[in-house]
Amino acid sequence: MNNSTFDLAASAYAEMIKNGFHPDFPAGSDAQVAAIRAGVDGPSNSQPDPKVRDLRGPWWSSIDNDTSKDLDQIEMAERVDGGIRVRVAIANVAAAVAKDSPLDRHAADQAQTVYTAVRNFPMLPTDLSTDLTSLNQDVDRAALVTEYVVDAQGNLSGQSIYRATVRNLAQLVYSKVGPWLEGKVPADAKVAAAAELQAQLRLQDEAAQAMKARRVADGALEFCRVESDPVVVNGRVQAIHEAPENRATELIEEFMIGANKTMAQTLRAAGRSCIRRVVRAPERWDRIVALAAQHGTTLSSTPDSKALNDFLTAQRKADPVHYPDLALAVVKLMGPGEYAVIAGNDPDPLGHFGLAVREYAHSTAPNRRYADLVAQRLVEAMMDGIAAPYTDAELGAIALHCNVQEKASHKVERTMEKREAAVALAGSVGKTFHGVVTGADQKGTYVRVFDPPVEGRIIRGEQGLDVGDTVDVKLVDTNPQMAFIDFARA
Repeated sequence: MNNSTFDLAASAYAEMIKNGFHPDFPAGSDAQVAAIRAGVDGPSNSQPDPKVRDLRGPWWSSIDNDTSKDLDQIEMAERVDGGIRVRVAIANVAAAVAKDSPLDRHAADQAQTVYTAVRNFPMLPTDLSTDLTSLNQDVDRAALVTEYVVDAQGNLSGQSIYRATVRNLAQLVYSKVGPWLEGKVPADAKVAAAAELQAQLRLQDEAAQAMKARRVADGALEFCRVESDPVVVNGRVQAIHEAPENRATELIEEFMIGANKTMAQTLRAAGRSCIRRVVRAPERWDRIVALAAQHGTTLSSTPDSKALNDFLTAQRKADPVHYPDLALAVVKLMGPGEYAVIAGNDPDPLGHFGLAVREYAHSTAPNRRYADLVAQRLVEAMMDGIAAPYTDAELGAIALHCNVQEKASHKVERTMEKREAAVALAGSVGKTFHGVVTGADQKGTYVRVFDPPVEGRIIRGEQGLDVGDTVDVKLVDTNPQMAFIDFARA
């Protein structure tokens, strides 16, 4: 097969169909988008809505991936008595997309946007998700604002949710803001040009670091994994780079956790049911205990996230080469997160084991996750003092479907990651790489090479190798159609 001519975009579409998605938008979608555009961009002679605050003045900014166009949230902070007030503005997609409309039914069916390096499959049309309901720079947008105060110990107080009109003054990216916050590089041109923006970002970072320290003290898990990041030029994968976490990714993660906690707590305090994101205590905790014992650490027989995080932190410092594979093994043993309905009167709701958060709802990405769009409708009804737009039974059905579609999306993304890596490495056949063995059983022996960060099978010379062994391997073949990358022991 000629890897250079393999159509990754077409294979991504076929993989979506294979896994039960319907990526094409239904008839009537264009007319619905046009009507939404007329409402957003058209002239308005109506009086300002007293329930909507005008917050277009403060220094709002967004931080996301280099290629992100669907901007669901922007952030700002200010120092107040008792700490730092954080505001997270979430694009008010519920105000634009009516429940049970054609676009809503399609979004409910898809449940989420599916991302691959060569093509994305949006839950909502790009005219909405990257424009009319995206918090793009220098445009006014409707938002739901989640507000809370962070004290020096990282505790949250003064939590509230309200409607507002906001304006993003600076669209920023993780890859530039993170290293700047860490003092590794100068500010990029956009940040350097505005002293107020620099001060704003440092204040946000201060709040986020306090929040992170609080969660870690409470038992949150820090995996510090490095993700692969395909480089795509003109629709073709040219290389695979690493995308490590940094202070900017931590900042956004902490602010989103704070916003999602506030959403869950506010709805429960009002006696309203909602869909939560939960991670149960690991069913295979005994295997995690055994894994820790292999590294000289004793964990209790009862799941303890803080003790587990202490073990992982120590291993990351002591053995950084093998740590990514240990972290991956623990992630797999933890089990996946899931959506679950929590009744408004539940006295003991399920929490999120990995985040060390008791109450947590997905609500910060309504352009690309249907559960988040549903959360917006629930909180809108709460603020208006009207009945919830969904029964508990309907919420349960939505949560179940979101779980099914999430598993399907992971299959699509994993398969495409393998195919993209196979294409990217096609010109490297015969080269030698250094890596670590990640699997060794009757199914085969697998190695993760460090540069680029990809995994493949050792098809020759694998005898005697075991998980955790470091090894030099030579690339002997790639097959994007079968998603194969084959190595031989060097």
